[in-house]
This record gives sequence, structure tokens and C-alpha cells, in this order.
Amino acid sequence: MKPLLVLILLTLTLVPRKAVAWGEAHRDITRAAIEVLPAWQRDILGDECAKLSSDYCFIPDRVHTDIEIGKFAMMDSRPGEIYLLNLHLPAQQLQNLETIRYFMDKAVAALKAGKTRDAARFMGTVCHMLEDYGSPAHTVPGDNMFTLLQQFLPPPERLKGQPLHGPIENGALDVVIKGYQPRLLGVTVDEAAWRLLHRVHEAILNARSTTIPIIQALYADDAKAVVSGQMKTATMDAKVVADAFYTILCLGAEKFDAGERESLRTVGIGSFFPLEAVNLYFPQSEFAGSPNWGYARSGVVVEGGTKEVPLKLRIEKDGGVAEQEFADGISVVMGRSLTYLLPTGVYLRFTVLAGLHPELGVKGRVEFTIKGDGKQLASATLGGDEPAHSFDCDLIGVTQLQLVVNSRGPDAKGTYAIWAEPLLVKK
Repeated sequence: MKPLLVLILLTLTLVPRKAVAWGEAHRDITRAAIEVLPAWQRDILGDECAKLSSDYCFIPDRVHTDIEIGKFAMMDSRPGEIYLLNLHLPAQQLQNLETIRYFMDKAVAALKAGKTRDAARFMGTVCHMLEDYGSPAHTVPGDNMFTLLQQFLPPPERLKGQPLHGPIENGALDVVIKGYQPRLLGVTVDEAAWRLLHRVHEAILNARSTTIPIIQALYADDAKAVVSGQMKTATMDAKVVADAFYTILCLGAEKFDAGERESLRTVGIGSFFPLEAVNLYFPQSEFAGSPNWGYARSGVVVEGGTKEVPLKLRIEKDGGVAEQEFADGISVVMGRSLTYLLPTGVYLRFTVLAGLHPELGVKGRVEFTIKGDGKQLASATLGGDEPAHSFDCDLIGVTQLQLVVNSRGPDAKGTYAIWAEPLLVKK
């Protein structure tokens, strides 16, 4: 081998890999997602299946080196913006939803027009974005290189001064999700993009649970533990991407299973993040002092700010009143609102039970108000010894749903208010 070639190869092995999320693992994740698609969908893509996993999934990283293909990672609403940061780093829900919806719509439109290659390229942009959002290297808002986190978790001498982005995600992964059944996320682009947004939230939280363990494994030079953490996130990313691909192809072919359609008729939002939970957590500004120093919680009530107890309400039943526990719901603090994005024209009604915990909130009195785009849809004031109130609100034309609670009694510490089984209904 010529000395110059040896020097070049040696140099390439020593240069850190470009700090783009997942690096080569994009191929592994995308391939795994394609493998679980039904045969009829793989047939639609044909030869583009291979290109989607080997090439198109890198499009947002190649916008400056391949101008022609880079057009599939640009948005009409941001003219002249070649590198869309939002395709790599999640922002706030409104911007994320706009981006997801735009590229899903482009892919679906291309499929309907018979432009399979264009559709596959737009799908490549979609999967790159989803995979980046679910990457353990992209989980700390504003600290993508983990320079701040290293102040809390000082690295060993050999890693000092080195950005951790690349080491956290680099490496080829053997991603397999055989047996996974992709989910239909919607029968319109608006519905599908909105549901995909919330699927992505699950992936982001999953990735966050692995970030610090991966960093600690890097510090300990434990390659096996690093790969274990990466595989946990890559596996979930592959499932989210499979859902996105499956839905895009169903929409493009206008082919839907009746059972899947029916499963989309309602959706519970008790575990969804409201707009107030920026970056998927409640900032300090959202904490309140009644009934305890806390914030809204999904699925539980926190007694005294320290002890989780099940959601429970008094409800009217069989001509009397009985206590009932609820798995789906939200406990809230006074004077704070919860605002949820809604997909345009998809859901017609919102139903929910509102009341106070029958044991913790017996001395409280709370006003429950539901708003749509800032306008009051319904309101009720309840005492702690009263059964829960059942709301059923018209959502036609509503794009943001807001749940508001305020104390209306003398004992603020008794205001353990609950929104139970909050449900969006199509008809």
C-alpha cells in the first residue's frame, strides 16, 4: 500500500465522526422499520425500500453536499433556509407538529401522484427527524454537546474537553423489531401528524432515560453498557418510524383496515403533555402552592407533595354515589392551566369527569373550566363532598383545548382537583 494512502486511512480513523444524531445507525433503524411493513406496502416502494434505508434517511444531513436531494428537506414556509435545525433537534410542540405535518403531507401527496421516488425521499426526511428526536444524544434541550452536563458529571481525564454528542450515539447497531405490528396513526394527514407528535414524545422520554447511563458507561469504558443503552432507544425509534411509514403508505394508497379506523375514533389525553410542559417537563413557573408545592401529574395524585395515591372521584352510579379509581386522568394544582393542541377538524367532542379527591379534597371547593381557543365552553364549581361533574363539550373549530382550575373555597389545601378520563371523540 502506498505511504500516502496509508497516512490518509490512518488520519480518517483518528478524526472524530461528525456529530450528527445516530450517524450510521440511521441505516440500521430505518431498515428495521421497513422490514416490519406489510408486503403490499413494500411492494409500493419497490426498489426505493433499499434506497430509503441506505441513502434517503441521511437527506437532512446532506443538504449542503447534495443540493438537489436537499430540496426534500426544505419547507415552503421557510424559504432560503437550507439546513432546518428542527429536522435534527426537537423544538416546542407547535413547531414540531408543523414540521412533522409538512413532510408527511409531501410524502402522501407524492404517493398519490405516482411519484414513488419523491415520496421515499420525503419519507427519508421524516424518519431522520424522528430518529434524531429519539436519539440519546439529543435529549438535553440547549446542551446538544453536553458541555453543561459535564459540569454536573465531570468526565475522566481522557474525555475532558471532548464533546460527548458523537460518543453517545456512534456505532453500528443490530436493530431488529421482528413481530412488531405498525400502528395506523390517522386517516388524514392532520390526525396522523398529531398522533405521531405524541408517539415522538414517548421516544424522547425513552431516550432521556438512557442518556446519563450511557455517559456513565463511556466514563467507565464499558462498551457493552453503551450499546445496551443505544439499543433501547434505537429499538423504540424503529417502532415509531415503522408507525410513520405504515401510516404514510396507508394514506397514500387510501387503504385502511376497518378495525384500525375504529380504534382511532377516540383518544384519551390524560398522559399527553400540555403546551405548558415545555420540552416535555413542567418548568418552575408551573409549580403552585395549593394543594401542595407541585405541578400537574398524570395518573396519580400526590398527597402532601410527597406520596403518590391513585386518582379517585365520587361518581353518580345506580341512583346513588360511589367512589371510583381512574387510571387515565390528571391531578392539577390551583391557578394553572393545561393547554392541548388539537388536529384541525378531527375531533368533534371532548368528554371528561371533573371533581375533587373524595378523601384528600373533602374540604375543598373548586371551579373547573373548559376553554376552546380561549373561549369558555363549559364550567362547574364543585365542593369536595359532591360527586364529579360530567362535561361533554363541542369542539368544532377548536384548535387548542384548555383545562383551568381555580380555588373557590376557604381551604386551599383541600383542593385536590382531578380531570378523569379526558377523552377526544370524533363523533
